Amino acid sequence: MIPKHLEESIAYLKEKGFDRPEVGIVLGTGLGQLVNHLTAPVEAHYNQIPFFPLATVEFHSGKLLFGTLGGKKVVVMQGRFHIYEGYDLLDVTYPIRVMHGLGIKHLLISNASGAINLNYKKGEMMLIKDHLNLQGGSPLAFKNVGDFGERFADMSAPYDASLSKIIKEIAKEENIALQEGVYAAVVGPQLETRAEYRMLKILGADAVGMSTVPEVIVANHLKLPVAAISVLTDECDPEHLKPVDIAEIIGIAGATEPKMITLFTKLIERL
Repeated sequence: MIPKHLEESIAYLKEKGFDRPEVGIVLGTGLGQLVNHLTAPVEAHYNQIPFFPLATVEFHSGKLLFGTLGGKKVVVMQGRFHIYEGYDLLDVTYPIRVMHGLGIKHLLISNASGAINLNYKKGEMMLIKDHLNLQGGSPLAFKNVGDFGERFADMSAPYDASLSKIIKEIAKEENIALQEGVYAAVVGPQLETRAEYRMLKILGADAVGMSTVPEVIVANHLKLPVAAISVLTDECDPEHLKPVDIAEIIGIAGATEPKMITLFTKLIERL
């Protein structure tokens, strides 16, 4: 990773009006409507930001937005990057380093995932309390990682306890059902086989997806408190497995998103 590239990306966004955001937000698959709640938004399309990757997934819009949410300045990724798009883990996590360089003090992440824990149902949300990195690599595995932080980043508590506590309190106050569990990140883009779902359950996963873990690793490397919520869009029962309907997954994510927006907005108000 070249520090000069980061400096140019950050300088471009500051010139666009991205003025000292306090919170960074990453929106997952089918979860782009939070940007409609921003006050006085400023947009920067990924293809305009120097050295920024480009979103290639059709339901990821590919822009960075700055505005006010919950009384705080926020920067929002509407569309993230994945290994399955052909990016390496430095590309996938580059935006986290850019948002950190802009000044964020907290990072909130969302994703759409499949429920491995069959007590959890599609349309529910799961607060991530821990994860399994099954993507075969690390976003910290590059030569000059020491220029950005300690090489051997501690991951004993990757998800910030105080942020998670506030999210659970808000969910209770708002009568929003919120599960809590372990998220497994795989490469994708193919979905899992019956045998793979059984394996994930044995490993202790409650949900599975194709994102989030690299961003969380980098957040921890940067000493950036992070919380993450999965919207459970399908139930991964290997004994009753049916072909996945991507349109249905996007629909469920969209229907559940207002609850996630409530959790994030009220959390930001309390920071």
